[in-house]
Amino acid sequence: MHLAKYFLLGSLLLSAIAIAAQDSDKSAYVAGATSKFTNFPGVPECFMGSVQQGDPSQGDAVLLLKGKSGCVIPWHWHSPTERVMMVSGRARLEMKDGSPATLRAGDFVNLNSKHVHQFTCQLTCTLFDVSTGAPFDIHYVDASGSEIPPDQALKAKASAAKTQKPQAQ
Repeated sequence: MHLAKYFLLGSLLLSAIAIAAQDSDKSAYVAGATSKFTNFPGVPECFMGSVQQGDPSQGDAVLLLKGKSGCVIPWHWHSPTERVMMVSGRARLEMKDGSPATLRAGDFVNLNSKHVHQFTCQLTCTLFDVSTGAPFDIHYVDASGSEIPPDQALKAKASAAKTQKPQAQ
């Protein structure tokens, strides 16, 4: 029930943000300096985003994201395929079925739908997130790999989130 509430609130907020975004089938120029950053529901407050193109509540979208040093997005997965390109800073990406990776400016990551991962900004980071194939969402998981509500995931201590890799299901 809590998850449905967060997804509904998130969809409403993302729809409102997307009104200012460009249609994805049209050529567009979006100046980074004019991007309006906001907190997305269910995501740590230390991580903000701006819709650059598309409508994340409907499907394909390009997001410009900024995270503060030390910001952790605990273990989670998304329904859409997620493509991340680092613009600046440094981040650590941990994946359920892989080795951790340190991301720097220019690095690229492709995360398939439902691929469990955790993202930590080690130095203030800016990145593009391109989501395709489904509306943007975020599903947090505990150490056993079971889905948990965002408020529970975000209250967990960062140190616990960093040391407990979810089990494969």
